[in-house]
Amino acid sequence: MTDKKKESLLNLYYRWSNKHAEEFIPLPKSGSYREYYRLKSQANSAIAVYNADKKENRAFIEFSKHFREHGLPVPEIYEVDLENDIYLIEDLGNITLFSYLTEIRSEPEFSEKVVLIYKKVIDNLPRFQIEWGKSLNYSICYPRAQFDEQSMMWDLNYFKYYFLKLGKIPFDEQALETDFHVFTEYLLSADCNHFLYRDFQSRNIMIKKGEPYFIDYQGGRKGALQYDLASLLFDAKADLPHNIRAELLQYYISKIKKYTKFEETEFIQMFFGYVLIRILQALGAYGFRGFYEKKEHFLKSIPYAIDNLAWLMNTVSFPIKMPSLFDALKGVVGSKEFQQIGDARRSSNKLEVSIFSFSYRQSIPQDQSGNGGGFVFDCRAIHNPGRYNQYKMLTGKDEVIKKFFIEESEADKFLSNVFSIIQQTINVYITRKFAHLMISFGCTGGQHRSVYCAERMAEYLRLNPEINVKIRHMELEKESFRDINPGAAAS
Repeated sequence: MTDKKKESLLNLYYRWSNKHAEEFIPLPKSGSYREYYRLKSQANSAIAVYNADKKENRAFIEFSKHFREHGLPVPEIYEVDLENDIYLIEDLGNITLFSYLTEIRSEPEFSEKVVLIYKKVIDNLPRFQIEWGKSLNYSICYPRAQFDEQSMMWDLNYFKYYFLKLGKIPFDEQALETDFHVFTEYLLSADCNHFLYRDFQSRNIMIKKGEPYFIDYQGGRKGALQYDLASLLFDAKADLPHNIRAELLQYYISKIKKYTKFEETEFIQMFFGYVLIRILQALGAYGFRGFYEKKEHFLKSIPYAIDNLAWLMNTVSFPIKMPSLFDALKGVVGSKEFQQIGDARRSSNKLEVSIFSFSYRQSIPQDQSGNGGGFVFDCRAIHNPGRYNQYKMLTGKDEVIKKFFIEESEADKFLSNVFSIIQQTINVYITRKFAHLMISFGCTGGQHRSVYCAERMAEYLRLNPEINVKIRHMELEKESFRDINPGAAAS
């Protein structure tokens, strides 16, 4: 990030809290081009957002204010600077619904815990869609005010060009286009006058103190109730068992009966139509990010989506004929290339990343995994707090030292470059099923700069559920560190 952008974000934080941020932590990017940073002082923490898309910013901010005003659990908007495309929102922590599922998946009570948390999520969904969606200002929706035929065709063509074509699945262009129009006409026969959250999935639901909070609804618009439920229950990598999906579908139906009248059989039939278009939209996104942008970790979601697609095709009988589309989908399900991706997914384990801080007065930590090497970053170009008497007895884990690195050094600029290098390697290692990566940070005494950088790296990588992080501070582990080496970082 540029120095000007960072300065703007820090000023926004000060304007809100009247405190200088002591930590400035870039958060991993997801599927969007927005940039997120966690800014912290001893008293406060907030998430700073940079997004060059002004219309999207306006939608998110106005939607947030509307939903929060009516008691829905969404982040509070703390401060806004739309001229610089930035805003500050409530910090809801690091636990998403997806990371929560990953954590409990091996537990014996998995099914019970999943049903419990998903029911809490579903309790809130009709409040967004029906109760408070009806009074929303739809004129600020972006890019369209309704999930209409145009919106659906965008998604279907996204799937066609970025998944079928790039995945080398053959299809008849004109016949497929005809099927797309048949499909959209069918979907639009549903009641489409409710708020459609658009991306209602496990990475956009935060879990704080056991309760769900909701983010990333800036793409919301008018649409059918079934779409958001399809997004939630058939979220690819959440990989919910089908018996749990069936139970949660019935639970949702029992909830919306309190808000609106509908015919249950027709609702369920239409639900599976929206499941199909949501799967196709997701595959288009995975194809664009994976095949086109070469971001390998998006390809890892494809097998989950194809499993859902295969189940849908084998289970559901649609009341409309779409022969060309289903021929293409059979090609997707039967693709040997996608089966190989799926086989790799089923045999994968977490990547273990070992992070070390050390002193160049001693030896560089040696890799014990048998892989050899890894990364070693020299932190000695960073301004050293160990040169000041008041900081000599402290370490890179102390709050005052963290504040020093934020305000008095270019540590964050250094780390931003390091994160970029490591993320590129992480993506490849996970894709190729490597088991271990070693990252070491060295400075003169192994007490301030290296410790701070190692802690920041660990915090960054722990946000990825596919990584198991271990961290060691070689000098801090020594017995009575401050007594035997009080001037370790003084030079």
